[in-house]
Amino acid sequence: MYFLGIFLQADTDTSLSQNILSVIKQGGPLGIGINVVLVLLSILAVIIFSERYLTIKKAGAIDDNFMNNIRAAVTSGNIEGAKAMLANVDSPYARMVEKGIARIGKPLRDIDTAIENVGNLEIFKLEKNLSSLASISGAAPMIGFFGTVTGMILAFYKMASEQNVTPDVLAGGIYTALITTAIGLFIGIFSFVGYNYLVASVDKVINKMEATAVDFMDLLQEPTS
Repeated sequence: MYFLGIFLQADTDTSLSQNILSVIKQGGPLGIGINVVLVLLSILAVIIFSERYLTIKKAGAIDDNFMNNIRAAVTSGNIEGAKAMLANVDSPYARMVEKGIARIGKPLRDIDTAIENVGNLEIFKLEKNLSSLASISGAAPMIGFFGTVTGMILAFYKMASEQNVTPDVLAGGIYTALITTAIGLFIGIFSFVGYNYLVASVDKVINKMEATAVDFMDLLQEPTS
C-alpha cells in the first residue's frame, strides 16, 4: 500500500505538471514568452541571492583575536610580521588594516582617509548586484500582472468571437492570467525578502568594518612605552 501511494502521488504530480504546461501553451506565444521571462528572472534571483549570501557571509567572518594579534605585532614594532598576518587573511577588515599599516609614519588624517577609501571599495564589492535583485523584486510582479491583463484580454476576445461560450473556452485565458500573477508575485516576494536580508547582512559587516577601523586608529594613537 505504501508503494502504491507513492506511485499514485508521483502520477498525480506528473499529471499536474502536464496540466500546467498545457495551460501555459494555451496562452499563446505572448503568454509563453511572459512565463519564460518570469522563469529566467527566478533563476537569476536565486543565483544572485546565493552568490551574495556566500560572499557576504565570508566577508563577515572574523577571528576574535584578529585585532589583538595585530595590536601585539604593531606595539612590539614587528610591522612586517603584522603585514604577513594580514596578507594571509582574505577579508575587508584585513585589507583596511593593511592599508593603514602601509601608511604608518604619515599623518593620522592621511591614514584615516586611506582606510576609509579602502572601506568604501569593500562596501561597493559587498553591494554588487543587490540593485539587480531589488529590480527583480519590483519587475517580476509587474510582468506577472501584464500576463494577467493579456490573459483576460484573451478570455474576453474568445467570449466575443465564439458563438457558444463555455467554461472551456474561457479557461485558457483565465488560467494564463492566474498563473502569471502567482509566479510573478512569488518571484517578487522571494527577491524582496532576499534583498532586505542581504542589505541587513551588509550593514552588519559595515559596522564591524567601522569598529575595526576605530580600533586600529586608537592603536596608532596609544602612547608608546
